[in-house]
Amino acid sequence: MRAFFVTGTDTDAGKTAVTAGLLLALSRLGTEAFAVKPVQTGCTEKGGVPEAPDVAAWRAAGGRGEALFTFRVPCSPHLAARLEGARLEVSTLARACRECLSPGRVTLFEGAGGLYVPLNEEESMLDLMRELHLPVLLVVGNRLGCLNHALLSLDALDMAGLPVAGMVLCRTTPPSLADAGTSPEAEALILGDNAARLAEEGKKRGVPLLADIPYDASFSPADAACMDALAARLEGAARLLAQEEDHGEEEKERLAFDRAHLWHPYTSALNPLPVLDVAGASGARLLLADGRELVDGMSSWWCRVHGYGNRRLVQAVQRQAARLSHVMFGGLTHAPAVELGRRLLRLLPPGMEHIFLADSGSVAVEVAVKMAVQFHQSAGHGEKCRFAALRGAYHGDTLGAMSLCDPVTGMHTLFSGILPKQLFVERPSCRFHAPYDPSSFEPMERALRTHAHELAAVVVEPVVQGAGGMWFYHPSYLRDLRALCDELGILLIADEIATGFGRTGRMFACEWAGISPDIMCVGKALTGGMMTLSAVAATGRVAEGISRADAARGGGVFMHGPTFMGNPLACAAACASLDELCASPWQDRVQALEKRLAHGLEPCRSLPGVADVRVLGAIGVMEREEPVDVAAWQDFFTARGVWIRPFGYTVYVMPPFIASEEEVDTLTRAMVEAAASAAAHGGTPTRGE
Repeated sequence: MRAFFVTGTDTDAGKTAVTAGLLLALSRLGTEAFAVKPVQTGCTEKGGVPEAPDVAAWRAAGGRGEALFTFRVPCSPHLAARLEGARLEVSTLARACRECLSPGRVTLFEGAGGLYVPLNEEESMLDLMRELHLPVLLVVGNRLGCLNHALLSLDALDMAGLPVAGMVLCRTTPPSLADAGTSPEAEALILGDNAARLAEEGKKRGVPLLADIPYDASFSPADAACMDALAARLEGAARLLAQEEDHGEEEKERLAFDRAHLWHPYTSALNPLPVLDVAGASGARLLLADGRELVDGMSSWWCRVHGYGNRRLVQAVQRQAARLSHVMFGGLTHAPAVELGRRLLRLLPPGMEHIFLADSGSVAVEVAVKMAVQFHQSAGHGEKCRFAALRGAYHGDTLGAMSLCDPVTGMHTLFSGILPKQLFVERPSCRFHAPYDPSSFEPMERALRTHAHELAAVVVEPVVQGAGGMWFYHPSYLRDLRALCDELGILLIADEIATGFGRTGRMFACEWAGISPDIMCVGKALTGGMMTLSAVAATGRVAEGISRADAARGGGVFMHGPTFMGNPLACAAACASLDELCASPWQDRVQALEKRLAHGLEPCRSLPGVADVRVLGAIGVMEREEPVDVAAWQDFFTARGVWIRPFGYTVYVMPPFIASEEEVDTLTRAMVEAAASAAAHGGTPTRGE
């Protein structure tokens, strides 16, 4: 499917004339072409129907095209729409644009003005271009100062991750209007130098200058001679656009190398599960190298709460990369780390006073475990070095974290012989939405009272057990646990790596119980999925207990220091992510997601093979009676335009908070269809249905 976005360095750069010329040039090459104006302002009415001036110009030149959203006032799209009581949204525009695509032709989407022309108060034309993720044809108005405009536009497109197919230099105004005071000789020198410099800069960037179109005072799209001359100058550009780009072999080679040499998580190196080649992502969608789009139901393992391509996050990383990408945190500090600490302390439960920045979720758990052990060691209780955890728990893949994962149903039974032997307690039987049954806490109470003398801490995933089966339990269990830990002198560690930052409907899952842990681990959504980073927060009591010890009891220093601790890039991303979250109506979004997921998954309850359906916040779960065949289910979902990766008995979705109603419905519909297909085919869905 060949499609391009035609944009300009500014208004009146010559986009419409270039688009008209390309339509004619493509037609003469025997290539079907069609032009689309996503937004057209300055429209007039003809027979009660709005007539878009750019579309009229294309048609006058013999081309075909249409305008999708039309407005009367000749001004910026956001203002023209507002004056008519309308509002433009990138998601709506992109959906309408995609409907215009056809595999049998070249489709040209012509923007309005330059890259940053506003579509609404928050979104610009560049946001629409990023959403469509098409190669760009940049039309440069050939005038004094155009090099600056062209290079700034190329930089912006590069920073947006958009490929540029080429540039067209176009002179649209006579010297008397554009460069008053210059002689014809000086003008010719300026314009010629513009072309030479632009071609030279384009070579450096891999962006060819495809055409240089001079000013024509008599130009008219209806003038056949003018259009013939324009089409002739654009023939080379048209050939490039018409060229069938076959990325199939390149993608095959990439996937073959991946299969032979790259070891993916939770799979065999020699016989791995199949993978998909992702070329880009935008919003709640993954863009595959073969042109397909998938609605992402996984939020990239739960971290992409803002979706992909969020402008605030992207710009934060770009700015920080230009200033300071990394510096050791030992003996040094920097603004992003300090600012992140400030933001976290404003959000974390009461009592959290000290923050240790780590690399990943698993490392955060390791840090928390070491903190708990050192706290008791410093107090002269070295015997308190074991931990209690829940059956069905998952806390990470490093050695210490693995020891806290369920040793029977978890993923790490192979390593049980080398792991510390922790105390595991029956998981809470009291479901989140059911009345609390105090007897569900009795197994934990018995275990803690029996082993209090040797326990450093209890480690729990508050309210939601994630990778251990997506089990939701009652918040009152945590209140009882907090009280008993206080009574017995045992620390409480809350692993909020998966649940933190709004996923359950509260900023942190501990808030459902109104409790504060002694130590809390956060990660995943901390950076909005931009960078790997985690944080371990501790109370003043824990920090003081470790830090005030004498030399004989550990020297008062905490013995942990990752190389990339406090990485400035990651901290800047985290600051931007927290700002984005707090500035957004995330509570309303999560509440809406919860309702939508519950409604969409309801039909699964009556289907054979389904053991349970449960929803909490932005988490929707269908539990199966038998383990799922991951490859088969994944293949079924991909064929239906969604990315859902089940595990064990669990088929679940945790979409980005910004997912639209349509995208959420697409996810739940695919889950219902998969369950129905599995019921008809012995427990495994069949892709062809």
